[in-house]
Amino acid sequence: MTFVVTESCIRCKYTDCVSVCPVDCFHEGPNFLVIDPEACIDCAVCVPECPVSAIVPDKELPASQIHFLELNAKLSREWPVVDQAKEPLPDADQWANVDQKFDQLRLHG
Repeated sequence: MTFVVTESCIRCKYTDCVSVCPVDCFHEGPNFLVIDPEACIDCAVCVPECPVSAIVPDKELPASQIHFLELNAKLSREWPVVDQAKEPLPDADQWANVDQKFDQLRLHG
């Protein structure tokens, strides 16, 4: 099992989860975080830290979010590790409760 960052993180990028991760498995893109499934030790300490409930065990992914399992794996190989909490995106609070924002995902700077 691994944990997966889902659509709720897009345009928010809260990093509360990063500050508690004991193995630095989070990677940072322009407006989204992902978890490296190879580095994740399934400790679940990040789950309650996410203010938008974006982190889900892979076995509990809703059908509408299943593509995030592959996306996390792919992007964790491309994006740099983030190992310290940072400020969320400036308009994160405005996007925190928005559903269906996959079209807002930015893959490059």
